[in-house]
Amino acid sequence: MGVDQSNGLSRRRLLGSASTIAASMVLAGALPRSATSRTSAEPLTAIDTLLDPDQTMVERAIAANARLRQSFPKGFALDETHQPHISTLQRYVRTADLDNVYGAVGKILAEERPASWKLAAYKYYFIPWKNIGLAGIVIRPTDDLRRFQQKLIDAIAPFTVKTGTAAAFVTTKEDPDINKPTIDYVANYGAKFNPHVTIGVASQGFLKKLVNEKFDEFTFSPSGVSVYHLGNFGTAREKLKSWSLT
Repeated sequence: MGVDQSNGLSRRRLLGSASTIAASMVLAGALPRSATSRTSAEPLTAIDTLLDPDQTMVERAIAANARLRQSFPKGFALDETHQPHISTLQRYVRTADLDNVYGAVGKILAEERPASWKLAAYKYYFIPWKNIGLAGIVIRPTDDLRRFQQKLIDAIAPFTVKTGTAAAFVTTKEDPDINKPTIDYVANYGAKFNPHVTIGVASQGFLKKLVNEKFDEFTFSPSGVSVYHLGNFGTAREKLKSWSLT
């Protein structure tokens, strides 16, 4: 499999590209933030190793996000700093080991061919939080996805720490907080694999109507693999490393 590598601390081009994409706040030119967890005194970074979907999924996710924002203007837009993506593995890793994490992912991509996978999106869902909900497009699990995730779990395990704090995430002046469900979600990620593309937040009333709508199932393929620094609600906020699939 051909894989083009590029370091991702610089800004990525906007979502419109047919060959790139990816669920809050890029710090221009900044290095990953550090954190001290309850189980480690070492600096930590909350990361998401994810699949970048192709333009078919990107367009569907952006259209769904526009509907959510029309109903709930305070929600985030899918843009350069909120990339649509399929989370495959979220972890707290030692910041000093990030290069080792990238190397481990690269070795897996020498064995796997994600660009050849045909994935099916078949419904909406949401996770309630207070009076709002975090919504997404659900993808049918496949043997390819499960195998890929297990390889990532095994390869990244030497560099992970069980839990972290809000300081492991990307924050900005506009969005300075990381909620507790996000912190806990990363710590417990992988117990049950639910592949999906996050599309935004809205009121629970609106989302209950959304999930009951008829959903036109569609297929798409991954166009890349990336490691992102996570923000609030598990959004892909700052690209750290990427591989374009050919």
